[in-house]
Amino acid sequence: MADLLAIELRDLGADEVRESSGGVSFRGSLETAYRACLWSRLANRILLPVAAFDAPDPETLYRNARSVDWSAHLDPDSTIAVDANLSASKIDHSHFAALRIKDAIVDQMSEHFGKRPSVDTEKPGVRINAHIRRDHATLYIDLSGKSLHLRGYRLEAGSAPLKENLAAAILMRARWPEIATQGGALVDPMCGSGTIAIEAALMAADIAPSLGRSYFGFSGWKGHDPAVWSALSAEAEQRKANGLKNVPSIMGFDVDRRVLDRARANAERAGVDSVVSFAYQDISSFRHDFPAHGLLVTNPPYGKRLMESGDLASLYQSLGRVMISTFSGWKAAVFTQDAELGREIGLRSPRQHTLYNGALACKLIHFDIKEENVLRYDRLP
Repeated sequence: MADLLAIELRDLGADEVRESSGGVSFRGSLETAYRACLWSRLANRILLPVAAFDAPDPETLYRNARSVDWSAHLDPDSTIAVDANLSASKIDHSHFAALRIKDAIVDQMSEHFGKRPSVDTEKPGVRINAHIRRDHATLYIDLSGKSLHLRGYRLEAGSAPLKENLAAAILMRARWPEIATQGGALVDPMCGSGTIAIEAALMAADIAPSLGRSYFGFSGWKGHDPAVWSALSAEAEQRKANGLKNVPSIMGFDVDRRVLDRARANAERAGVDSVVSFAYQDISSFRHDFPAHGLLVTNPPYGKRLMESGDLASLYQSLGRVMISTFSGWKAAVFTQDAELGREIGLRSPRQHTLYNGALACKLIHFDIKEENVLRYDRLP
């Protein structure tokens, strides 16, 4: 998703945006960093680099981490947490690396102030993130605090939920923002707990994805500027109020009534329950009237039992029949763990994207639902 994130960050006012294997780097003011925390639909974390040094072994790591002026970032009565990520490093245990950095910080603060910060792994006042590659370490203040995919609206999910930022990436790859601007509708015929439909509504209504979050990593950081954050939050609230007035039709359907209840609760917490509807439908007997154009996007169920029983192929065939019979003229995007199943839909695909669901490489298969793209005409009603 790095290319999408780079575009998003530029749109948020970031400068010197560069993609890398580990993410995307950028320069900007504190306001730009706050804007990224509030508005990025794709990023996991926004990290502010504060120190870089050699770290060929644990003791050098400790010594150099202790030489950083931590009083510029936290008080002795702050709470902290330290995370470490290792890559091709002689230090081969991330928890031990994090522990040595934590020891360096609290030892320095104890020496200077006679008091040690305490550890809070859940909601620390300041979270420090360390990336150690080979013999070099970079330390960051984690301005996001927790992963930004945790929007705060999803307390309950289905059995295999998509992360919110992955759902946002799927929608961006499928060109939903463009379709929504043109007044097109969105349908997820197998919506589960509603993540795709809710993320689509947040985009269409111009709602900052992290507007509902109660915790950010910068809140306990000494560099925090409450006035700047307050102004950005107020701006986002106004944009939300205006955006909710003009949202195209967004619908989610599922065969599981219990999971639909979760989807409705999630939409209410996200503040989009007035513009998203959820209803019962079985894909094998799908019947509904829809607007003339829009985007069908879905992440069909997947599992070993379905695969072994042959139900999975049947499910994709049913999806294909519905797409051809009900959504003619629409765009479609199907996110699947097995690209071969896309052939069961019976439509020619002009393009595919690879997106990672955790460590698993999955395919987002795009379709133009037109009669000339139908591969199996026997599926027409």
